[in-house]
Amino acid sequence: MTAVKNFEPKIIGFLCNWCSYAGADKAGGMQESYPPNVQVIRVMCSGRVDPQFVLSAYEKGADGVIILACHPGDCHYKEGNCRALQRHTMLTMVLEQLGIEKERCRLDYVSAGEGEKFGRVINEMVESVRLLGPLIKNGSSTTESLRTQSK
Repeated sequence: MTAVKNFEPKIIGFLCNWCSYAGADKAGGMQESYPPNVQVIRVMCSGRVDPQFVLSAYEKGADGVIILACHPGDCHYKEGNCRALQRHTMLTMVLEQLGIEKERCRLDYVSAGEGEKFGRVINEMVESVRLLGPLIKNGSSTTESLRTQSK
């Protein structure tokens, strides 16, 4: 798929409260530049991101979803980030069956002290989705598949 001229993707970001959200805050404090395309949703733990939340984001018009978690072994809730990884693996398989490229759903790890990495990961995600182009066009089979899956 080729990029659409002047396309700015809408990306939903689920950020862990203890690490990734703090990393985003650090990026802001460092005046790290990154595109404003990501709408942040703060969750207490990446392990609490239900696959249904991701499907709902796509159904409501998101072009991509990024889940940012604590690094393995550093989860405030011991193993929430491991659960997030398991769910993400399963979710990418489901999304591909729905015709959604796996590059539209990314899981990564950002700690509270990694403001620069936060900016880099957001830039990479936005550019990746920008190159893929818009996800859903009105009346597409992808939209119908998502509606069926989310009920």
